[in-house]
Formats: sequence, structure tokens, C-alpha cells
Amino acid sequence: MAQIAWKMSEYSDCRMGRDGGYAVESRVPMRNRAVGLAVLIGLLVLSGCGSGVYFTITPTDPTAPPPVATQGGSVSVAPQYAAVGQGGSCQFKAMVSGSGGVQWLVNGVAGGNATVGTVDANGNFTAPTALVQSVNVVVTAALANSAQTNSATAVVSLVASGVVSDTGNPQVASYSISLPAPGSVYVEFGDSKAYGFPTSVQTTSSRNGGQLAVLVAGMRGNTAYHMRAQVVLNDGAAFTDTDHTFTTGQPPESAVVEVTAAAGDTPQPGIEMFDTLRPHEVAQAFATDLHGNVIWTYSYTGSLEDAVQPIKMLPNGHFLIQISYASSIPVQKGGIVIPGTLDEVREVDLAGTTIRSVTAAQLAKELPAQGTGLRLGSLHHDVLALPNGHLLLLFSVSRVFDDLPGYPGTTNVLGDELVDVDQNFIPDWVWNSFDHLDVNRHPYLFPDWTHSNALLYSADDHNVLLSVRHQNWIIKIDFEDGSGSGNILWRLGEGGDFRLEGGTDPTDWFYAQHGPSFFSTNTTGVFELGLMDNGDDRQFPAGVMCGVGGAAPCLYSTASVLQVDEAGRSASLMKRYVPPGSIYSFFGGNVDPLANGDLEVNFSAATTGTLVQELREENGTQQVVWQAVTKGTNQYRADRLPSLYPGVQW
Repeated sequence: MAQIAWKMSEYSDCRMGRDGGYAVESRVPMRNRAVGLAVLIGLLVLSGCGSGVYFTITPTDPTAPPPVATQGGSVSVAPQYAAVGQGGSCQFKAMVSGSGGVQWLVNGVAGGNATVGTVDANGNFTAPTALVQSVNVVVTAALANSAQTNSATAVVSLVASGVVSDTGNPQVASYSISLPAPGSVYVEFGDSKAYGFPTSVQTTSSRNGGQLAVLVAGMRGNTAYHMRAQVVLNDGAAFTDTDHTFTTGQPPESAVVEVTAAAGDTPQPGIEMFDTLRPHEVAQAFATDLHGNVIWTYSYTGSLEDAVQPIKMLPNGHFLIQISYASSIPVQKGGIVIPGTLDEVREVDLAGTTIRSVTAAQLAKELPAQGTGLRLGSLHHDVLALPNGHLLLLFSVSRVFDDLPGYPGTTNVLGDELVDVDQNFIPDWVWNSFDHLDVNRHPYLFPDWTHSNALLYSADDHNVLLSVRHQNWIIKIDFEDGSGSGNILWRLGEGGDFRLEGGTDPTDWFYAQHGPSFFSTNTTGVFELGLMDNGDDRQFPAGVMCGVGGAAPCLYSTASVLQVDEAGRSASLMKRYVPPGSIYSFFGGNVDPLANGDLEVNFSAATTGTLVQELREENGTQQVVWQAVTKGTNQYRADRLPSLYPGVQW
């Protein structure tokens, strides 16, 4: 009798081993295939579909005669893979060549049963009506006669219905579903069974499938929603879960957003993320749809001095949030921080759960402050997630000077420090403004000397741009992903290294600026940079008087876009938008490009509150397409996001 040669191979693509198991192939002479098949059937019955072991038998003896169709024929099954929920059904077809009838089995049981599912004589499979957990089963079409038995199999993934539950956020649901094989899931939701809003896709990390929990966010408060999971397994089988309902709760208090839109114009789709700097509210970070309805909030426990500055979406769908107090407190008389005030950077998920965090106090233990003459203040104004997984933090520091020109006696001067921390929040690069800037240059609000407020990463050369508000400069720092010298490569702004073209020097430079953004895909050479020009200490040419005799007002804010030529040291004013009424926003704000080519500007601290506008250029002028006003509040930043999920457009 010929020997049976078993071959075992791991199915990485789950073509047969849907549960991440193994396929075992026997090579048996044709005359002994009946014996081999008997062994196979016995193993299949013992192991069931969930064992992860599958067998096929093929003739390998070169002396054995080839198969003869008239002696039994062959059978194949389509589809090879399917996915259904409890009580669901799917149709299999058996393609037969040769003679013989087809018998259908589920997990080796003829016709199946109520536990594994049933299949009728026509290949109609029906899943169990009570499905406790997700599991794989094997449907077999067997072709039999007196000479031999041939069969073909298909795998059915029985997917138990998902479970929807509350989270700590009244507007966020958790949708949990288990997959019996590797695959991915997203949830679609809406206030009707039309759904319409997808989440991002989550993928199983195990070769065996496993549990996935999708946070569903973007719903209005106190509203009933429908949601269902869409499942795609790696083998190509797809499954739509049954409809689930979820009623949101009452969100915490946030600013009220009043929205208007121009008739006939369509704004860039998405949501608006707001970051309320003052007054202090329960939810200082919140998102609205483009009608002004609050669809997400983040709240925390701190003190009245705490403020979110800023909130940024990370590539993994979490948010990077910095919560801290005003950086100027250390140089104010009696600048004492209220007990219970936070000074922290957090990564949070959509439910508001903190995934990881670091506090200023923790960093102070790691930073080489002792012996440098520096006194550490707070984390403030910005935090930058770097491509290598590090964070670049902005820290306030102060140093005492004696008898500075114009400042006799002792002066506590407030500067800034940049700290690059790795994934474990360990500092590995530090930059100190006192080492690179002239403490005797102080155009605005000295001794709050630098008051930096924004960081930009230059992907083309791995350096960093820092907005130094009280110097009226944006500077470029030799960073090189933490290996740079820290030297200042250039200073953009009045009194810096560039000449201004296309505007009046010095008036049309920027002053006390906020929120710069790259407007071009490149970040070096000749590139475009937009920013909010607050205009606090705007300068005018010699002999020009502002605010009198019909002259321009002394205080007004603009949204500007500059073309910067690094080699030529020129800055050309491409766009300069002054809203009607010469609005003056003395702090905060940002300017960003939108995907449709429009411009979004945030005048954070206008007279009555915050004015956010989407602008479209028509005939050389900027026209308002969409506008949001929050009266009595100041939105430090406002950002148009495609949705609450990275890579997903609503």
C-alpha cells in the first residue's frame, strides 16, 4: 500500500483557513484515495470549521491512472466564501462534471443542523436563528458513486449582530462587532435609515479576526440615530449588519454658533472644529456641522484659568489637545496659578478618553533647567505632532536680567523653549529663545518678550517654522527632526531678512500674528504661507498718520497670503483680505486653504465675538460663501475638517 505524504502549509490569505488555521494536503495514489478520503472526513467531523485545520487529497503516484470522469467526475462550489448574520441565507451552486448526484453538508453533517446552519438539496444555506458568537462553518458539496467520492467546500462566516452602547460622551456611541476571520469594519449612521455618514475603517489585528469597537461620533444631541456596520472580510465576503438605534444625550455647554451662507454658493463640505479660548466653558473644544449644530464636544475638569490651545486631529483618528493657562502669568505681578489648573498635553479618542498624556511638571523633571538661569513656565499655545511619532512642545521660560536698556533694575523676561519629546515623552532636543534671539529687541508688550503661538513643520527639509508673536516674526529654525543646530535660518516680517513686494512696507507686513499655514504643497524654496495678521502694533511709513483725516485706521486685522522666496529673500503679498468695517481682532485666529480652493479665515477676537468666513475669489475680490459667528466668545482657532474621521469626507 502506498504511503500517505502529508503537506502542511499556513494560509496567510485565509483562502481556506478563515480562522487563521492550516491547510494540510495529502498526496495519495489514486487507488488509495478512498482510504485517504475516509481519514479526511473523520478529521473534518472531529475538528469542525473552527479548528483551523483543512485537508485536500491529490494523486501523486506517477504510476496511478488518471481520473476518469465516467467513474465519478468532479464537483466545484461557488461562491467559495460568504458572510451572513443570524437567520441570514446565501445560495451555493455545485458545478458537476461527470456522473453522480450531489449531497450537501455543513461541518460534515448532511443537511446541517440548527447549531451550524442548514443547507437544502439546492445549495440554499440558512444561518442559525440564534447566533451567540461569530464563527466559521464549512459547506460541502459531495459527489458520490460506488467507485469514489469527490467533494468541494466553501466557507461561511456567521457574523453575530453588533452591540451598540453608551460612552462617556453623550454624543458618541460604541459599536462593537466580532469577526470570525480577518477583515475590516466601518459604521454608517444617520437620523434615518438612509444613514449617510460613514466612520473610518477599522481592521482586525489578528489573523483569526476578533472584536472591533468603532466609536460613532458626529451626532446632534438629544436625537435618535440609526446605524449599521459594514463588514468586508479579507477573503472578499461582505456583510451588512442589522439596523441599530441610538439616542444621544445632552451635550455640555459650548458656544452658540450662528451660520449664514450665500445663496447659490456651496461651501467646502465637512465640519467646523472650534477652540474656545474665552470665556471658560464646559466644552471649550467642539465641532458643528455647517448649519451650526453641535455634533461633538470635549470637556475636562480643570480650573477657570485652563484653556484648550489648540486641538488637532491625528492620523489615527484621535485628537491632540493641549490644556494650559495663559503663558503671560509668570511675568505678571503676583502671577500665581490657581490650584487645580491643568498644564498638560493629551491624546484623546472620540469618546474623550485620554489615551496618553504628559504634564508640564513631568517634563520639568526631565528638562535641564537647573543651572541655566531659566525658570520654567507652562506649556502654551501649540503642540506639533511630527511624522516620526515625536511631539514638539512649546514651553514658556523666564530669565531675570539686570539693567536692560530702558529697563533699569531687575526684569523678569518671558521667552520660549521648544522641546522635542519621543513616544515616551522623553526630551531629546531643546531650543531656547534666549540663546538665539536678541533680548534687546522688543517691539511689543515687553517683558512678555517672544510669546510664540504656532508651530509649522516643513516636510521638505524637516525644519520648523515658529510664529513669534511679540517679535512680529515668523522664524525658521534648523531642526532636522531633532538633529539640527537650532540656528535661526531666517526671520520673516518687519525688520527681518526679507523685503516686502506687492504691498506697502512696513504697513502691509504682519503684526502680532497667529495661525500660519502652508498654502503650497512644497514648504521650501518658493512657497506660499497664509496667516492671521492681528495688527496690534502695526507700523506706518514715516510721515503717515493713521486714524485721522480719512486715513486708514490704526488698528485693523487682515488675512494675508504671502509667496516666500527663501533664496531671493523676498515676500510677495498675494492676497490680503480686510473684512468690511476694518474688523480688529487683537489676538487669536488662523488662515487656512480649503480643498475646493477657497480660503477660511478666523477673526478670533472681533468686537462682538468671533467671525469665521469661507472666502471665494471672484473677479479679484474675496466673496463670503459661508460665515459663522460666535457672539461673546473668542475662538482661538477654527478649522474646516472633512469629518471627525481622518480620510473620510462628509
